[in-house]
Amino acid sequence: MERNKNLQEDRGALSVRNGVKGGHDGMAIKPKRFKKTSQGAIDIPKLAGEVLSGQRTSLSKAITLIESSNNEHKEQAQMLLQELLPYTGGSIRIGITGVPGAGKSSFIEAFGTMLCNMGKKVAVLAIDPSSTLSGGSILGDKTRMEELSRNKSAFVRPSPNAGTLGGVHKKSRETMLLCEAAGYDVILIETVGVGQSETYVRGMVDFFLLLVLTGAGDELQGMKKGIMELADGVVVHKSDGDNVQKARKTVREYMQILHFLQPATPGWMSKALPVSSIEKTGITDVWEMICQFEQTSKETLVWESRRLKQTKEWYHSMIRDTLIDTFFQNTDRRIQVKSIEEAILRGEITVTQGVSKLFPKEAR
Repeated sequence: MERNKNLQEDRGALSVRNGVKGGHDGMAIKPKRFKKTSQGAIDIPKLAGEVLSGQRTSLSKAITLIESSNNEHKEQAQMLLQELLPYTGGSIRIGITGVPGAGKSSFIEAFGTMLCNMGKKVAVLAIDPSSTLSGGSILGDKTRMEELSRNKSAFVRPSPNAGTLGGVHKKSRETMLLCEAAGYDVILIETVGVGQSETYVRGMVDFFLLLVLTGAGDELQGMKKGIMELADGVVVHKSDGDNVQKARKTVREYMQILHFLQPATPGWMSKALPVSSIEKTGITDVWEMICQFEQTSKETLVWESRRLKQTKEWYHSMIRDTLIDTFFQNTDRRIQVKSIEEAILRGEITVTQGVSKLFPKEAR
């Protein structure tokens, strides 16, 4: 598209301005430590130029900066985003979720590899469940997507969700913008799995894909109706071997279900497709469905409208998060919260009375 061509030209100009050569520097195994100036600050213009030129090591460094809880890093991260913001928005953002055992990672590897072979640049933000003990990433998606991780046109970044509602890291949105600035055409966001808060994933992507297995009736007993209403497309996965006929039957069942649900996207009828990542069948059909969705959404102006709404919701969400963080940063306030909590548990005051003590009328 003309817009993407202009973005590439702008990236090249900024890269030259900052003395950065274009091209890839190979897969980033571990993010390198931040290179600092003599004043101890990260060279933001240089890092921005490296990201725009497509250097994956620098993209990893930028994401690490974005995810840092260090106050100085937070300020530098926002400076970096400010530099890169004009070069974002050119990708298609796809959220992928599914029931346990549906094979999300194997599908993403097959799907992402196919897109790379088509000449696309693909970024995968794989949100792993966080360990309750260490807070670290449990699944390690890079080890589960070995082929895609080695592809020079792909970038795989596993991040622990750190207990964030909806199975996405708090900085997933900003990480997505960094990947767009680095020139990635398709952003795939793999979530922890189906849960009550998948609306958070829906709120940051263009297309929401649900992976299921054969036996729609059995699965739906454990699946929230709301999850189905969020899906723009359903993939009946592992449609191979003796499972092909069952998968086709399941596709028909899901098509009937989707027909009676309110469309996840106005003007678009969600579809179900059989796919085998092992046999590489049905994967091109998924991409054709997504391309058709993009065309339809842009023609009806839903695409731009949704993105503006998502940005607005992100803004208000950050206000709430900041208010909570600011509230608990005060040591005296934390002590007061604990004291009131104990009084509530002893039955001395009600929960409402306890909250009123934290927020007196003059402060409201």
